[in-house]
Amino acid sequence: MTVTIAYRVAPGREAEFHSWATALLSVIAQVPGYLGGGILASGETGAEWHLVHRFDGDENARAWETSATRTQLAARADQIAEETGRRSISGLKSWFDGPETPVAAPPPAVQPPPKWKLWFVNMSAVFPPVLIFNLTVIPYLSSVNPLLRTLALCLTVTAIVTWVLMPRLQRFLKKWLYPPLQAFRGRHKRRAA
Repeated sequence: MTVTIAYRVAPGREAEFHSWATALLSVIAQVPGYLGGGILASGETGAEWHLVHRFDGDENARAWETSATRTQLAARADQIAEETGRRSISGLKSWFDGPETPVAAPPPAVQPPPKWKLWFVNMSAVFPPVLIFNLTVIPYLSSVNPLLRTLALCLTVTAIVTWVLMPRLQRFLKKWLYPPLQAFRGRHKRRAA
């Protein structure tokens, strides 16, 4: 079951609405049967925003729609936006019928992490190979021209950081670097048949 809710956000209150929608997604992620959701917005002032929720069945979708928690959260949204439409689709119906309204634009691009986080990740990737290179290789290159010695250091460290360390660090620290993405993903649960 997929539920799509359209909102017309009051001009100048877009950031507030986005914060509310993000908080709603983190609350609904705890609801039994919730499979995930997201926020769709064109980024233009006055354009409609859409919240999309996916549930594993009608019962869980109805339970959320009639819950006190949803009612309280919806009341907060009434102060900054007006609900303009609601659509529920069961199963694969949408694959064959097509959309009744134009498809919403993709969500805005994810903001890059703060500079201090990027600095920390870069330092974590660069410092170890530079230290190891200076302790193990540079003593053997003391008679080599400083320009060539520096070139060897740069080439080696850049290759190690680019292909070995940075991809692993980014995967390992993804939730810390991009926390808003976690709210959009929801929880995907597989149930045994």
